[in-house]
Amino acid sequence: MNNSFPTQAQVVIVGGGVIGCSLAYHLTQLGMRDVVLLERKTLTCGTTWHAAGLVPTLRATYNMSMLANYSASLYERLEAETGQATGFVRNGSLTIATNKERLAEIKRGASMAKVAGFPCNVINPEQARDLWPLLNTEDVIGAIHLPMDGMTSPVDTTQALAKGARMGGAQIFENTQVLDIKTRDGRATGVVTDKGDIDAEYVVNCAGMWAREFGRKAGVNVPLHAAEHYYVVTESMPELKAGLPVLRDMDGFNYYKPDAGKLLIGTFEPGAKPWGMEGIPDGFCFDELPPDLDHLEPYLESAMHRLPILERTGLQVFFNGPESFTPDDRYHLGEAPELKNYFVAAGFNSVGIQSAGGAGKMLAEWIHKGHAPRDLWDVDIRRNMPFQGTQAYLYERTTESLGLLYETHYPFKQFKTARGVRRSVLHDQLKAQGACFGVENGWERANWFAIDGMKPEYEYSFGRQNWFECNAQEHAAVRNDVGVIDQSSFSKYQLEGKDALAYLNRICANNVDVRVGRMVYTQWLNARGGIEADVTVSRLADDRFLVVSGVACQNRDLDWLRRNKPDNAQLVITDMTSAYAVVTVMGPRSRETLSKLTQADLSHEAFPFATSREIDMHYAMVRASRITYVGELGWELYIPTEYAPSVYEAVFEAGQEFGIRPYGYHTMNSLRMEKGYRHWGHDITDEDTPLEAGLGFAVNFDKDGGFIGKEALLAQKEKGLLSKRFIAFLFEDAEPLCYHEEPIFADGKLVGHTTAGMFCHTLGATVAMGYVHHDAGINKDWLDSVKFEIEVECERYVVKPSLRPFYDPTNERIKC
Repeated sequence: MNNSFPTQAQVVIVGGGVIGCSLAYHLTQLGMRDVVLLERKTLTCGTTWHAAGLVPTLRATYNMSMLANYSASLYERLEAETGQATGFVRNGSLTIATNKERLAEIKRGASMAKVAGFPCNVINPEQARDLWPLLNTEDVIGAIHLPMDGMTSPVDTTQALAKGARMGGAQIFENTQVLDIKTRDGRATGVVTDKGDIDAEYVVNCAGMWAREFGRKAGVNVPLHAAEHYYVVTESMPELKAGLPVLRDMDGFNYYKPDAGKLLIGTFEPGAKPWGMEGIPDGFCFDELPPDLDHLEPYLESAMHRLPILERTGLQVFFNGPESFTPDDRYHLGEAPELKNYFVAAGFNSVGIQSAGGAGKMLAEWIHKGHAPRDLWDVDIRRNMPFQGTQAYLYERTTESLGLLYETHYPFKQFKTARGVRRSVLHDQLKAQGACFGVENGWERANWFAIDGMKPEYEYSFGRQNWFECNAQEHAAVRNDVGVIDQSSFSKYQLEGKDALAYLNRICANNVDVRVGRMVYTQWLNARGGIEADVTVSRLADDRFLVVSGVACQNRDLDWLRRNKPDNAQLVITDMTSAYAVVTVMGPRSRETLSKLTQADLSHEAFPFATSREIDMHYAMVRASRITYVGELGWELYIPTEYAPSVYEAVFEAGQEFGIRPYGYHTMNSLRMEKGYRHWGHDITDEDTPLEAGLGFAVNFDKDGGFIGKEALLAQKEKGLLSKRFIAFLFEDAEPLCYHEEPIFADGKLVGHTTAGMFCHTLGATVAMGYVHHDAGINKDWLDSVKFEIEVECERYVVKPSLRPFYDPTNERIKC
């Protein structure tokens, strides 16, 4: 092999930790031989070398669990393939619960493990002690055992990946500093190093805790921040049995890893200590940070409670090493929206070893294929906003994000730190009405409104939370009278120009060539027919359109618009998100309410469904769009921001006689679930087609010019009955609550998993939605012929399936 320093390569990887080496290995496995990996010092010298080396398989979601499971299988075979030992063993893991909420969480995880296809056993405290004889179980009420979990040597595993990459043709250069990124015409074209320039088709930022600053050299936002991360190692403990599983006491914020007759005790503590605020020293290499014993003391006490033998066991090592953490505890993967051909794999939140195999494989296929190989929205770097890369935001959030890995992962749980970043102009009015705010993409949004003197604060649970009755009353107001929600956080884009129509009709599956003042519900598809976005398009003029999408997709959808725009198109794309507040008025008495405030005729004949028109409203001119996401008569009012507070006040004054009340996003979710409305990122993703999702009505196969993904949809349509369909389920039992990722069974056979679930007050039980697979095809006759069950916390409940909404399936209420 030629070891001279190259001047060009197909892919340049910056960073020689386990992530960079995994990517290099997987690229060569795909036949991409011209790969160069550059490491500023030596391989593993940043954070990889001091990782604990845990390789669990069960993660928070099905997709992430499958990637972690792949990592384990990869590490298991690497030694035979490369001749380099990895130290990988499948010793299993044991997670204990000391309260009912933690037990509910781990049992829900055990149910999801069935979807992922690996064993996870729910056991009692006595069985837990059998697996871990030194364990104090006096306060343990249950546990789960994952026998296929493992642990590995981080350094040896990285070296095995590096060796495998070299065997495949990759070149690895240590002690090489990358000084800058080369770009041209909005693309990454190579790197500048202290040994010379390298031209490249693709550049990948795998720089670990340096990734944020390195990204800034190219104008790419990689939000992450380092934090101190602790573990201790005991003296030799003869009492430790060989082959013990890794033990997690998440209620005590500790994990316990047997290690050559000693015990490594690691901590994921609340109130973490950010590090490197002034930058990471250039010479940082296999370095440790001074331990803070006072900070560590409560968790050592917790360890002695859990394993009383530690009271008489000495500690040999107090280790403090930095790890990088992201604002939402999910890593960053994919092509940066700011720069084409610039990819990122960084911010692994102390789970880099378990994630490296799957993340490296996915990113290698992404680069090779030109698109994400599966739904990776959980970790897609396009989810981030610029404010999340600011130092003040990252510093504050990092104090929370490390500990969140072991806190109970309640449904609807909200971040406590770095709040108040993006506030609607209506924020103070919502607060005065009793709003309890949640956060989404930085926006403070009213999730529910307190009643009867209660505090607008969450009391979390996996069962009915304290806002359940608030939700019921808000839900009833929208169904029976009139409700108002602030949806200013909608992502909004204006497309204007001579080629606006032709361009939009190319990326929209539906036909947006409608008369001015009409709205079109549509999806944007990829070439495989998968759904990239779920939007409404309003035609404002012959050459001007308003596109509205969800709050989380602002960066992603804008990136899709810009990347698909032909270079010579006469078209201007403008992000209008901050320009308009959105006050949504819904319910059977919404017409009566709004008619008090405008001279416009809001009758069904004059203002039919899917009409968008600028009208006077109180003292303002607003765009009123008759559309719904809750299944009732209503309008979205797009109001220039400065006019919104007065319009909001006027709407409530006008609706007093009709029982008007505000409602929050939890209520919007329960309402939309009754109507079977899909939510992008949960119910529909880039792996699901409109035909599978039951959205074929929003596809126009006959429009001139076709659309992206048409050929794939036609091929699927020609096959006839689909073997994968999106189904709604109504629980027969009113008690259970499900949220997502619960397994679905048909006559006892696993056939899918849920994508969303919510208690629906009109129906009096939980509605869940998800995809079902049946090789012979899915239709109503088959659905009616089998017994469906959904498993919640390891207990199965009978559910009724439906291809149609359970509430108002003929849409009579929205078209009146």
